[in-house]
Amino acid sequence: MQPALDNGPVLAKTLELCETIVSQPDFVVMKNHIDTFLGDEDAKQLYRTVAEKGEYLHHKQHQGVSLGDEEIAEYEQHRESLMKNPVAVAFLEAQENMRQMQDTVTKYVTKTLELGRVASTEDFQSCGSGCSCHH
Repeated sequence: MQPALDNGPVLAKTLELCETIVSQPDFVVMKNHIDTFLGDEDAKQLYRTVAEKGEYLHHKQHQGVSLGDEEIAEYEQHRESLMKNPVAVAFLEAQENMRQMQDTVTKYVTKTLELGRVASTEDFQSCGSGCSCHH
C-alpha cells in the first residue's frame, strides 16, 4: 500500500498549499530576513555566541552548578548586543513567524486526521491543558 501523500489529489493539494505559503507577501519578507541574516557574518557570530553561552549556562545549571553573577552578566551583555543588531532581530522574528506558520498547518492537518473531517477553529477551543476533547 502506498502512503496517502503519493496519491495524486493529496500531493496536488499539498503542493498547492506550499505554493500559497511561499507566494504570501509576509513569507517573502520573512525569507528575505533569513537570507540577509545568513549573509551577515557579524549577525551570525552574535547569534552563535549567545546560543553557545546560553547552552553552556543551561547545561551548567542543569548539572546543579550555581551560575556566577559575572557569567550571567556576560551572557546578558552578549544577548543585548544581539538584540541591538537589526539583521539578527529581523531573523529571530522571521524564524519565530515561520515556526508559528508551520505549527498552525501541522495543527490543522493533525486535527483533521483525528476528526476525520476538516478541522475548524471551534475544534481547537481549549477545555483544559493539553486536552483534545470532542464536543
